[in-house]
Amino acid sequence: MSMLMRKLLKPQGNLILKSFSSQAKSVEVQQNDTGVTIVSMARAPVNSLNLEFLTELTTTLNEVKKQKTKGIVLTSSLPTIFSAGLDIMEMYKPDISRCTQFWTTLQDFWLTLYGLEIPIAAAINGASPAGGCLTAISCEYRVLVDGKHTIGLNETKLGIVAPKWFQDAFISTIGYRKAELALLQGTLFSAQESLSIGLVDELATDKADAIAKCEKYINSFAKIPGGGRTATKLGLRNNALTWLKNNREKDTEIFINFVKSPKVQAGLELYLQSLKKK
Repeated sequence: MSMLMRKLLKPQGNLILKSFSSQAKSVEVQQNDTGVTIVSMARAPVNSLNLEFLTELTTTLNEVKKQKTKGIVLTSSLPTIFSAGLDIMEMYKPDISRCTQFWTTLQDFWLTLYGLEIPIAAAINGASPAGGCLTAISCEYRVLVDGKHTIGLNETKLGIVAPKWFQDAFISTIGYRKAELALLQGTLFSAQESLSIGLVDELATDKADAIAKCEKYINSFAKIPGGGRTATKLGLRNNALTWLKNNREKDTEIFINFVKSPKVQAGLELYLQSLKKK
């Protein structure tokens, strides 16, 4: 999908704001004079990951890594939400052709994010359930703003299942036993709980502090040769990346069959009804 790249100069000191979107601005890129690029998700109201948004995010990551940047800080322009996860409307009463494209686009996004050669850290400035949690844990480093918002893979509470590659990324982050219990119960962790189990690496007082700590992590590689760093990262992540690359069709088939299940559709309908009551 072709994207119109608009370059807008904003009155923010040395920050340059770019938008990788042909319609509503949903991905913003800020490149500052420290050499670190800030990519902000900006799809109101909750940064839910639908087909078009995932395409834009993947395009943006691929464009930014071609530039001369020390690394990426991934965050949200929304005040209390990092990402609410996958857009339920892509799965509720789905058009199977679009739903298939949606899932393969999600696979593309994750393969790009998890296998990104340059350093990337997540400044998590709000709630981050399900696919939002996956997005965060697929980065190398995570800083969560302390507060009432939560993070975790809570798919079971929605009557759905986190696929193997979601689970594997979660297990590699917090360990098998903690991940098993959390996945079965659909646990959403508070900021302090997330720090204590290693789901995040640091807490921050606010978004600016989170971004600063992410930049500090990225700048810590200043004296480490990039080739060795990249090879080590991809070696550590190779098993998970290779599994999905080799099993994309089967993974998509499992997802589509699951989404078509009457029980799953009934569960999604109940969830949507609950949202309308809030």
